[in-house]
Amino acid sequence: MQAAKETELEIDPLAPPKHRWLWLALTLVIAAGAALAFIGWYRFFREEAQPAWVTATPEMRFKYGSIGAERDAGIPYWIFYVLPRIFPEKLPGPGGYASLGVAWEQGQELPIGFTKKTIGFPRVANTCAACHTASYRSRADENPTYVVAGPGHTLNLEAFFRYLIDCAKDPRFTPDVLLTEIALVTELDWLDKLAYRFLIIPMTKKRLLEREAQFAWIYRKDFPDWGRGRDDAMNLTKYFMIKASMDDSFGPTDMPSLWNLNKYQPEKGHVMNFAGDSHDARSVIIDSALGVLGAAPHDRQDFLAQVAWLHDYLGKLPAPKYPFPIDADRAAAGKTVFDAHCAGCHQSDRTGTRLPLAEIGTDRSRLDSWNKGAAIEANRVVRAMGIARKGLVEETLDGYVIQFLDGIWLRAPYLHNGSVPTLRDLLEPPARRPVEFLRGYDVYDQEKVGFVTEGPEAERVGTRYDTQQRGNGNGGHLYGTDLSGADKAALVEYLKTL
Repeated sequence: MQAAKETELEIDPLAPPKHRWLWLALTLVIAAGAALAFIGWYRFFREEAQPAWVTATPEMRFKYGSIGAERDAGIPYWIFYVLPRIFPEKLPGPGGYASLGVAWEQGQELPIGFTKKTIGFPRVANTCAACHTASYRSRADENPTYVVAGPGHTLNLEAFFRYLIDCAKDPRFTPDVLLTEIALVTELDWLDKLAYRFLIIPMTKKRLLEREAQFAWIYRKDFPDWGRGRDDAMNLTKYFMIKASMDDSFGPTDMPSLWNLNKYQPEKGHVMNFAGDSHDARSVIIDSALGVLGAAPHDRQDFLAQVAWLHDYLGKLPAPKYPFPIDADRAAAGKTVFDAHCAGCHQSDRTGTRLPLAEIGTDRSRLDSWNKGAAIEANRVVRAMGIARKGLVEETLDGYVIQFLDGIWLRAPYLHNGSVPTLRDLLEPPARRPVEFLRGYDVYDQEKVGFVTEGPEAERVGTRYDTQQRGNGNGGHLYGTDLSGADKAALVEYLKTL
């Protein structure tokens, strides 16, 4: 009873003065702690909605809308801004991030597929649009036309990965150097300066260096560069999602188009990705988004809502129409050739299903970069995140998927590894296909149907593709190679209409 009374006196505001001072001190400590907690939340964790223009239209949302990657995989905006100013020599060429072949609309602060969102402080992250936005020009002196959900054939993704790691490894990646450069373009308040100096810059460097081990395989001297417009998707999945040990596989492919995903119907036996290693479009979107996030999503429900939106948008998005003149009579003749020689695969029950490698005869390296065991482990990892999906196909893959041809005019270069520059070249026997050519230039070749692959401008921006290097073989797909010249020209004209 006495003990209870003494405890009561300690918190009684009418108690002797020494008890009131103790209570006041306790109140001040609690208030100070709450203020510090609020400042910490506000400076590092508060999440602000993106500007209204970002989601004004579905296309703008696809190009610039966040998918939630900023929290765990984002780079502080002001660090991202000044890196090209400090480390220009580590980029492929002059022009800052533009030298990486990103799709960059005039008047926009960031390239397409790069989002800016404030989570405590402004951060930059990537979305699907970075790799899945195509561009074309009819001539060198006009601005590009950008096509969302198209293959990002100009993007040098491997060079972007290397750039971030190489910057973090440089001894100049220090608070003193970065803050000096940041001060030239913006004025941080004293709290932000302290945060950047002691937390944000050191943590950013640490996270980038942690990725060095996961990206060790892209520095191997025995592997050729991916070049513009390609990525090694299944090795990225192995080393990032399931954290597999580095093996000797190498299987870069072209960036695929994402329009009209509803054409893939699993109930008809359709499979997705170049080797048919995923069951359906929703699974592909989930796995690709998890690759961007680099970890389990911070908010699973929001993540799944974003996936549902992307699935709906890309499912119904039509392929782009060919934007240049078409010879109607020649195209009509080409349809006859197509029906006789191509439709049996590309416009039939076989479309969207896997064709054995023994029949198609193309480079097998992509198949060797993935296996049944990796699929089983990847599915287990995603299930552990509490995310339900049909997932990756848990079987040994033996061929490549027969492609739907909608928008085929914008999907150059051709074959799964992008080893044939134009549709007209694809109709030649492998011995007569180009052995070397330049990738990543976006001036369109209306005659051959593809992109210009030679000349001073193509040389300036493009990356050289050598079909004699590992994973780059241009053999196989002999269909149509024995047609007459007139039939080949007619067929190419018809393919422009698809």
